[in-house]
Amino acid sequence: MSQPLPRRLLAEYVGSAFLAALVIGSGIAAQRLSPGDVGLELFENAAATAAGLFAIILMFGPVSGGHFNPVVSFVDASFGGMSWREAIAYTPAQIAGCVTGAIVANAMFAQTLVTISTKHRASGAHLLAEIVATLGLMLVIFSLTRTKRGATAPAAVGAYIGAAYFFTSSTSFANPAISVGRMFSNTFAGIAPSSAPGYVAAQIVGGLAAIALLRVLYPDVTPAEAAEVMLPHGEAAPGAASGTA
Repeated sequence: MSQPLPRRLLAEYVGSAFLAALVIGSGIAAQRLSPGDVGLELFENAAATAAGLFAIILMFGPVSGGHFNPVVSFVDASFGGMSWREAIAYTPAQIAGCVTGAIVANAMFAQTLVTISTKHRASGAHLLAEIVATLGLMLVIFSLTRTKRGATAPAAVGAYIGAAYFFTSSTSFANPAISVGRMFSNTFAGIAPSSAPGYVAAQIVGGLAAIALLRVLYPDVTPAEAAEVMLPHGEAAPGAASGTA
């Protein structure tokens, strides 16, 4: 990949911070603007998240790919789009960014900087929803790349996440880094620490299911194509096969 790794890690950190700030901040704003109307609050939170995600992928995608999500990075590595070493390096940057974004969101709305969430979410239905949400997100991203439509990924990802807020019972976290970050805000978008491990496990299962399904649906995904997730930002991992992934 052409961009130096430290630069890409900075982009992933800052982009992940923006992601957490927009998810948590819009949740706090929604509660204040529409108190007592949970449906409207969720709609406002989903709309802001969908639009903001579109924007931050455009901002940081040309540098790092705009992953902001360890599952995206590891699925990308499984197809040769980046090295496993790089995917592993992305993960702490993404998690640290989401924690930072949560703290910033709390500060912007005059909350205590760190408030551990007490919102329990981990029922069986929620965990199934996270598997489905993560599987769907990976299919959106990698099917667009495989069919030469990667330029539409920012809009498609934003649209999918906005829709998945409503068609999944978990409101579609679909991201281990944001699951960790949202523990640090006891607000509308928060998640209790006791629920987060189940969400992360379900997201990993969703990512593994996506790898298996993508290999069946698109058996000739090449490392060069995978390197364009979510936006073109470099070259395939050195030494990756140039044929079928």
